[in-house]
Amino acid sequence: MGVMNKFMNFLGLQEEEEIVERERIVEQVEEPETNPFEQRSKSKNNIVSIHSQKNVKVILNEPRSYEETQEIADHLRSRRPVVVNLQRVRPDQATRIVDFLSGTVYALNGSISKIGPNIFLCTPDSVEIHGSISEIMNEG
Repeated sequence: MGVMNKFMNFLGLQEEEEIVERERIVEQVEEPETNPFEQRSKSKNNIVSIHSQKNVKVILNEPRSYEETQEIADHLRSRRPVVVNLQRVRPDQATRIVDFLSGTVYALNGSISKIGPNIFLCTPDSVEIHGSISEIMNEG
């Protein structure tokens, strides 16, 4: 009941039955009819297309110094896998680069794998690596 209806009812200018009927009509107008099928279709908009993922670029990088490691980390942060060839750096710098990249992929929940002598594959968490090529490496 509104304040005005209570006041008019108190003075006797309006009967309670009329007030109750008006409130029922107002409640019916405020609640629009909903179709349960429409609600289901609205809540099930989580259909994903199989082809929704855009082309993934794999970056090939051959650093010549430790300072270029930041660029590799930036690619990983952008969710791009990177193949790193460390054959052109000194062994002490190669160790530092691998340590830095290991920390980067760990922070991004990614992974790092050795795919050849001084060649590493660094991937973000959106890329999975299956299998290993250690048998091929042992033969060569």
